[in-house]
Parts: sequence; C-alpha cells; structure tokens
Amino acid sequence: MSKRAKRGKAETLALPMAARVAIGAVAVAALGYGLLSRPASVQPARKPSAPQAQASSSPVYVAPPTHASAPAPIPAPAPLVEPPRADADVPGALVRQVVDYASRQTPGTVIIDTKNTFLYFVLNDTQALRYGIGVGREGFTWSGEQTVARKAEWPDWHPPAEMVSRQPYLPRFMAGGPGNPLGARAMYLGETEYRIHGTNKPDTIGKRVSSGCIRLTNEDVVDLYERVKVGAKVIVLPATAARRPSQGAPPDAAVRSPEPASPSNRPSANSAQMPSSGPKIAEAQ
Repeated sequence: MSKRAKRGKAETLALPMAARVAIGAVAVAALGYGLLSRPASVQPARKPSAPQAQASSSPVYVAPPTHASAPAPIPAPAPLVEPPRADADVPGALVRQVVDYASRQTPGTVIIDTKNTFLYFVLNDTQALRYGIGVGREGFTWSGEQTVARKAEWPDWHPPAEMVSRQPYLPRFMAGGPGNPLGARAMYLGETEYRIHGTNKPDTIGKRVSSGCIRLTNEDVVDLYERVKVGAKVIVLPATAARRPSQGAPPDAAVRSPEPASPSNRPSANSAQMPSSGPKIAEAQ
C-alpha cells in the first residue's frame, strides 16, 4: 500500500474517534452540570418496607401533659339535721307519707321528732317515710339513741312496777289482742321498757299523752314493723323537757334534764293506754 493510501485511511479512522471524544466530553459536562445544579437537601426517594408502612399507618396516642394538683378535700360528714318543722294540726299531716328529709343516717334508721310528733323512717339521703305519732306527756319525754332489741306481734302487756305504783288499780297482765293498749305490734328499744307500738286509741296520735313510749295507729305500726329490722338504730330527738331513758340505757344514750320534782310524776317505761272501760282505767297512759 502506498503512503498516500495509508494516510487517507488514518484520517478516515481519526475522524470518527474525534467525534466520539467530543460526544463523551459533552456528556460528561452535562452530567457534571446536573449534579452541581441539584439541591443538596433532596434525597433520592426510597420505597418504605412493609413493616415500616404498617407502623406509619397505625395511630399513636400521645398523653396530654399532667400537672400536679392538690388533692380534693374530703367533706366532713354533715351533722344530724333536725327534721323540718311541720304542724301536726294541719289536715293530712299525720297521714303516712314520703317526705323530703336530708340525713346522713343509714337507710332503715328511725328518727323520732318528739317536738313535732313525727316518726321518720330513713329511705335514703334525701327522703324518709313519715308517720304521725303520740309521744310522752310533759315530764315523761326522753331523748337519746337506742336500737330495736326485739319485735312482737299483738304483744302481751305487763305494766311496769313504776306505773303500777302510781296506778295500783291497773291489771298486772293483759293478753295481746285488739283491746290491748300496745296494739297490733311492738318494737322494744334496747334494755329499756320503752317501745314503739300501736294503740287502741287512734285519736291520741299527734298528742302528748304517753309515759314515754311512742305510739302509732295499728295500721301504721304494722307497716313500720315490716320495714324495721332488729338491731336498727332509733334516734329520739330532744323535746323541750327531755329526760334519760330508764333501766339499762347507756349513760351517753340521752340528753340529761331535770327530773320531775315529785316522785309521783316520774315517767314510767310504758306508754300503754287502757281501754276506756272506766275513768280510772283511762288514766293508764
């Protein structure tokens, strides 16, 4: 091959090579420019894994910040509130009825309002069942706290010795029945001889005629008897002249007051009233 031919072939091969070098230089320059112009904060996106995707879709509860605060004060127990005033002379006042009565006493407690001649059977914190009652006459009232020791239906009556000494004509025993002064039911208070009982003299309800016992009509005492449990608390609120219950009452169970001046006026432990078979029998109250 001649020298001229070889030079032509070399020029022919050199031209494509130069083009290739030029194209490569242009590509490198374009790539470098792209890398330099991309923001530094941009990161290539990555597809999250399955556990990460599941975790990110689950709601996260963030507890609100708590601030320490002083504990709420415990309210002191409210004192026993004397029942609201009610006039027993108002028509219908002595009828058994549910009334508003705020008390901290346990449901089932009996509260006797001697002054207003009402008995309250506590139903809850705000209500009580109210009964009209007969209470002790002047000098024969007492106040304090007792419990129901036992209950009896159509109880027999044994006048206590104190009553017999004042009224010797009284019978020493009377069997239970419609003519018995204790009526249809009796609830005995502690170790005393006081009772909550019925009466065969319903016209004495709302009056102060007994020797210290609490009396209800036979209909009301049957209703109360079914509600009151043995062991129930009985609170007797003081009247104007209250005295301590006799025979076995604890020393702190009542409010002290002067005893009647005359021994003959000392209260007996029974509020029973005899049938009206004669003037003397009617005095046994």
